[in-house]
Amino acid sequence: MRMTVIGTGYVGTVHAACMADIGHEVLGIDIDAARVATLAAGRAPMCEAGLDDLLTRALASGRLHFTTSMDEGAAFARTHFLCVGTPQCRDGAAADLRYVDAVVESLAPRLRPGSLLVGKSTVPVGTAARIGRTLAAVSPGSEVAWNPEFLREGSAVADTMRPDRLVVGVGSADAETTLRTIYAPMIRAGVPFFVTDPATAELVKVAANSFLATKISFINAMSEVCAVANADATVLARAVGADSRIGDRFLEPGLGFGGSCFPKDIRAFAARAEELGAGEAVAFLHEVDRINTRQRRRTVALARNLMGGSLADRRVAVFGAAFKPGSDDVRDSPALAVASTLRKEGAEVRVHDPQALDNARAACPGPAYVGTVPEACEDADLVLHLTAWPEYRQIDPAALALVVREPSLLDARNTLDARVWRQAGWAMHSLGRPQDDGAGSGSARSGGRPVLVAGGAS
Repeated sequence: MRMTVIGTGYVGTVHAACMADIGHEVLGIDIDAARVATLAAGRAPMCEAGLDDLLTRALASGRLHFTTSMDEGAAFARTHFLCVGTPQCRDGAAADLRYVDAVVESLAPRLRPGSLLVGKSTVPVGTAARIGRTLAAVSPGSEVAWNPEFLREGSAVADTMRPDRLVVGVGSADAETTLRTIYAPMIRAGVPFFVTDPATAELVKVAANSFLATKISFINAMSEVCAVANADATVLARAVGADSRIGDRFLEPGLGFGGSCFPKDIRAFAARAEELGAGEAVAFLHEVDRINTRQRRRTVALARNLMGGSLADRRVAVFGAAFKPGSDDVRDSPALAVASTLRKEGAEVRVHDPQALDNARAACPGPAYVGTVPEACEDADLVLHLTAWPEYRQIDPAALALVVREPSLLDARNTLDARVWRQAGWAMHSLGRPQDDGAGSGSARSGGRPVLVAGGAS
């Protein structure tokens, strides 16, 4: 089939490349000419596993092209996927639909008879119905459907090609047939295909994100209790997660969630529920949000306490800037939020990240950003592990102890092997686990000047 994909951010770029790879003819559309040129050259504008290879293959097949022209897109196909961003409003919690509305305003008068506009953007329930009324007035015979995405940054290609489920909210048999044809390879492979109305499809996405965010904040709330009860939240999480009714995914105590989805989606969902008169039903989401942001404050407070009550003039190394491993996305990054606060409290902060340094430098220019772990840690009084990149689990803690001023580490993600680090002389601290008494601190240091790590992560 022929289709356009309007908006080439994470969702649009991945969707366009994947649809071309399974055999469809795809035209990606974006108003950003520089981004279109980058994509047309086979380079993804974001860090995403497998995406560059997928783009190259799709472009070489002749089935994928990119343009800035909406006229060209409207003439190219009758099926159009809407993949633009829906950020949080600057003056409130609701979703900002200006980009969605701009696309509809531009595309609707140009649509060919019988066109189908398929929304993938995360929107407040009722958006599809509103767009449908616009199409009825401007492009009679065209219709709207909603097909939410469930991508995880870092595994977006796999999540598109082998999704857990496909959800389509349609208003006609023709729209359902079109979407079944588009996703035929996935359906043949056994992917569950849910057909519903557009409003339910819109709600599926925000309900899923709200549940996952709630699960993360629940275990972090338990970690607060564990901290004052001298209990271990990581063991608690494993024991609770062993219950098949609960499961252990997203039940990992730590610094909490960030990124471009969970924070703004739960706020927008709560705001929309208030508009509909159902705010009390999702009032718990406000506490989910508060718990999540409190984890950042708890991390800073623990770092401050470890430094004797003040971070002024202390050197702090930070492992991680991206909001999660496998991505260079720093939007609402807990790691950057903590690094920024540490600096505001007077610390000299050096940040390392395997992928996100350029984006972090642009978004948060205060800290120093360095290319290797030893550079970040040289003469550090404290090391903070804030993004759970696998590279950090490969660090040789004994070698790194020779670089820092004090071998003291705060593992805010609870993914480093505390036993190994303690054996190497480090005082280990974390959120929701019994704290190191510091007895081992300094035992791995040798006389003379510290030396750089040999064989450590870079």
